[in-house]
Amino acid sequence: MRFAIAQSGGPTCAINASLVGVHLELFANGNDSAHIAPIEVLGVRNGIQGLLEERFVNLNEALQSEDDVDLLRKTPSTALGSCRFRLPAVGQDDSIYQKIQHILEKNNIDTFFYIGGNDSMDTVAKLSAWLSAHNSPVKVIGVPKTIDNDLVCMDHTPGFGSAAKYVAMTIQEIIRDSSVYNVPSVAICEIMGRDAGWLTASTCVLRANGEDAPHLIYLPESDFSISQFLADVREQLAQRNTVICAVSEGVTPPDADCFRSGTNDEFGHAYLSGIGKFLETQVRNEIGVKVRSMELNVMQRCSSHLASACDLKEAENVGRYAAKLAMQGRTGRVVTMRRVSDAPYRVEYSDTAADAVANITRKFPSKWISDAGNQISDEAVNYFLPLIQGEVAPVMRNGLPTHFRFAI
Repeated sequence: MRFAIAQSGGPTCAINASLVGVHLELFANGNDSAHIAPIEVLGVRNGIQGLLEERFVNLNEALQSEDDVDLLRKTPSTALGSCRFRLPAVGQDDSIYQKIQHILEKNNIDTFFYIGGNDSMDTVAKLSAWLSAHNSPVKVIGVPKTIDNDLVCMDHTPGFGSAAKYVAMTIQEIIRDSSVYNVPSVAICEIMGRDAGWLTASTCVLRANGEDAPHLIYLPESDFSISQFLADVREQLAQRNTVICAVSEGVTPPDADCFRSGTNDEFGHAYLSGIGKFLETQVRNEIGVKVRSMELNVMQRCSSHLASACDLKEAENVGRYAAKLAMQGRTGRVVTMRRVSDAPYRVEYSDTAADAVANITRKFPSKWISDAGNQISDEAVNYFLPLIQGEVAPVMRNGLPTHFRFAI
């Protein structure tokens, strides 16, 4: 039995844990008494693009020991490389589907696993439907990941918990740094989240440790205006010397075009950045206090030294569940997680159709956003808190973390 695994979209701290989960579960199933065929697992470099170029790495050979597997599990980013490549609509350019089908069948692939986010599940839905319609024996399974936490049909996504943990801890340190001087000041933290504000909203977990900041939190789900933002800051400055603001990169003031590039990726998504620096200038010019903006940028995706143990464990379990689906002969499915309870925290794993997940954005609940659109309710703290629990000790060498890298 031969399987192929690829990774796609933005990196996370946990995506390689899902790769490990698929790999280990395939071998665990392949070594039981019901399966006598040898198991071979191929990694595909750079997602669908790499598949079209037949760039494989043999995971049987690359992962020689338990230490290799453990190091890969703890390594951030996409160890196999990633891509942002959108399959055309069926009927628009069937030659791509024909080529993929030919490559998968030529290499005797039983199941193709695709680990990724919303756009990757679009690939799973399209490719599985094509293969089924053309009587191909190859199955396709989607393994979810995204720091944006915006996939429907699931409580949360692997990768989000570690990003939320990093963002909260970073802002806690920004709070300490910003409050040392007895002068009015404003700190603006720009956080990832194009269409959904889950990651920015998660900064509210700092209340669990007695912090009252961020004092202002802004999400794409709320109306946002520069004038109201400045009014909010003035109101907060009347109550305290230091005001900490968490702002999603996806908030859309009417004059956003003046600081955004306007360039898009293959899926038509705009590359967003700059709202923090823009708001910094507005505060300096209109309010006249000390102000600084911080764009957390890619650091929030791959800071494995602050990874959530819960996140990595669940990411691996999602991969293991995907492998079980493959052994059952399923196709066109995406693994999901459903929260069973908060205390004690527990989730159950299941699956749903890929086309029920693809191209749909799960927004942050409006019931957890204040009427003023500038703060998050305490109820959300209970949702976020379990996801950031536990620490992961990195493998260190020469005083620095060491990462797993596939040989070129």
